[in-house]
Amino acid sequence: MTETEQRGGGGGSAAASADLLRASVRAHYAEAARAAGRGEAAADFEVLPLAVSGCGCGCGTADSSCCSTASSATAAQLYSVAELSELPPAAVLASLGCGNPIAVAELRPGEVVLDLGSGGGIDVLLSARRVGPSGFAYGVDMTDEMLALAERNAAEQGAVNVGFLKGTVEQVPLPDASVDVVISNCVINLSADKGRVLREAFRLLRPGGRFAVADVVVQGRLPAEVRRDIQQWAGCVAGALEEAEYRSLLLAAGFQHVDVAIAGEYAAGGGGPRAVSPELGDDGGRVVSAFVRATKPAAA
Repeated sequence: MTETEQRGGGGGSAAASADLLRASVRAHYAEAARAAGRGEAAADFEVLPLAVSGCGCGCGTADSSCCSTASSATAAQLYSVAELSELPPAAVLASLGCGNPIAVAELRPGEVVLDLGSGGGIDVLLSARRVGPSGFAYGVDMTDEMLALAERNAAEQGAVNVGFLKGTVEQVPLPDASVDVVISNCVINLSADKGRVLREAFRLLRPGGRFAVADVVVQGRLPAEVRRDIQQWAGCVAGALEEAEYRSLLLAAGFQHVDVAIAGEYAAGGGGPRAVSPELGDDGGRVVSAFVRATKPAAA
């Protein structure tokens, strides 16, 4: 399925659909930020159970009964005790990822890192620790509430080598070739134009730079009705790329050494009407969490 098919057509209808999607995603994550700021896990962002522990993803649906585990427990699955002990509680509560990109990014002292869709700042703060005082970690997010929460979390931790930027993952307010590593955690699947996101990541990376993200990926095909469901898209399901298309878009953007490693699988029987199982109807698709890695050529 092409990106145009996922967005519901071309021209003005595609633009309207993208705007609606962005507004829906922003509303969901704004509420998650407000909940974390109150010291609460976001009840609307419960986690689909996984057959393999270590990954989860917010459903983004107010009526979902996916399971009883909320965002703070998700973070406990994805990050080590040592990592979580470094972080302000609100950063953990706001974590709605599907993996731990820090585990595969191989960050080094002195590097500049960019987190696409940085939310409450959990991966930015962890990256800042790893690149050290000679490095820097940026986060970009389109949701004002998440940006404000991330700034508070950075201040609470006393992090000085971090910066949070207002923008979208399709258009980041940083110059060409300004970062060494691009990370992201269950955000690229939320974009209506993933090819543009990957081209933007390529633009931002220095020659030889690394792309290392956690994301939700489809193996096989999702039924059309799932693709059309905005709430499931906001919950990381309907907008997920098929694995082969993810690889193709990365290569088209100019990346090399593309690798998609499956980290976890959504288990059957989530319990609610919006629960997703590995076998999705006659199309036979399944939803998995994955680590997606690629490299910008050194001569680029």
